[in-house]
Amino acid sequence: MDATSKKRKAEPEQRVEGGNKRANGKRKWSMPRKAAAEARAIQPGDVGIWATCAMKKEAKSVADLRDLFQEYVSKMYELDHAGGTAEDGDGDEDQGDIEAEIQKELDGIRKPTAKPLFTSVKLDTQCLIFFKTGQPVDPVTFVQKICQDAADGVEQTRCRFVKRLTPITAIDKATERGLDDVAQQVLAPHFHGPDRSGKKFAIRTSIRNNKEFTRDKVIKTVAAAVGPGHKVDLSGYDLLILVEIYKQNILGMSVVGSDFEKLKRYNLAELLDASEDSDKDPAETDDRVG
Repeated sequence: MDATSKKRKAEPEQRVEGGNKRANGKRKWSMPRKAAAEARAIQPGDVGIWATCAMKKEAKSVADLRDLFQEYVSKMYELDHAGGTAEDGDGDEDQGDIEAEIQKELDGIRKPTAKPLFTSVKLDTQCLIFFKTGQPVDPVTFVQKICQDAADGVEQTRCRFVKRLTPITAIDKATERGLDDVAQQVLAPHFHGPDRSGKKFAIRTSIRNNKEFTRDKVIKTVAAAVGPGHKVDLSGYDLLILVEIYKQNILGMSVVGSDFEKLKRYNLAELLDASEDSDKDPAETDDRVG
């Protein structure tokens, strides 16, 4: 009886211990999942490229843009898809040396996995896409090159459903302080300093699903951050400041050049359509109209 009673008394304690182990196990595994989710979200300090696309074509547009971006990484930075130089692995003098090959494989295993140059972020807003970019990609130069080539009729990966591309140089939280911090960071290289005076500028805002900011409030804050010695010129600007606000937690900014309007406001679909129209024979066009 004593042994049986001891066994019965021990059972509740054992069940509690087992339950704690399971609970601890759940808490232990929740952290990597949370970290992975945060890594895939847009965070302060990120840079990247916004893109708009046709409705219900987000997945296809993400795939097309990834191919297009990889194509231009190879062109502009001589990097392969994994982020290494295009020449990596070519002309290895020890290619026939078995020991050297084994050592190379071991070294590759020991190296940390390189961060991808482009990471798409899943959004719950239709027709909107965001790609985080990594070094050495500069979003402004990168997007400008893609759009200029599209305008010039350069053959490139076709993105059938992609519309506007918007490069973002810095991102912070969508707060007044976040706007001030991003403005100081992004505008300083273009407007601050004795050799950068006398710039004509304009400001273009895009606010999605955010009721805290108004267009006038954003423009007033950004214009103040530009500082003295510069002039607003909406049609003949030297530099255009792009401000993108998304929901309650994402605010991004960049500065682009005076070719923004000429490049159809970086609308890839319009640029490709215009390029195709310019390639048509005028006589053929007249025949169709007549």
